[in-house]
Amino acid sequence: MRQYLALILTAGFGLAVAAGMIVLSVLFGPKKKTPVKQEPFECGMPPAMEPRGAARVNFYLVAILFVMFDIEIVFLYPWAVSFRQLGPGAFCAMAAFLAVLFAGLIYAVKKRALEWD
Repeated sequence: MRQYLALILTAGFGLAVAAGMIVLSVLFGPKKKTPVKQEPFECGMPPAMEPRGAARVNFYLVAILFVMFDIEIVFLYPWAVSFRQLGPGAFCAMAAFLAVLFAGLIYAVKKRALEWD
């Protein structure tokens, strides 16, 4: 049980902060909805134009690709730090991992996911 104490304390602290934010927003948040309070607010100025609608799919594709390659770095950094101790088996596993990610990048480029029209 003692070995999980730090994990339990961290999770408890995170849940307490989240619950505290929700409670504070309910207690101190706006109670009456007025047209002025319902207007979009940006940089202290009234909106210059009406919104154009939903964002194009390219924004979502770029976000997904960013997350994919960001996760790649999360796995690549610890492997690079302990490269000498891991041996050739880890090198082959990382080469296969990078090959799959590179194939995904080639697919995205061929599908023109990174081009803006």
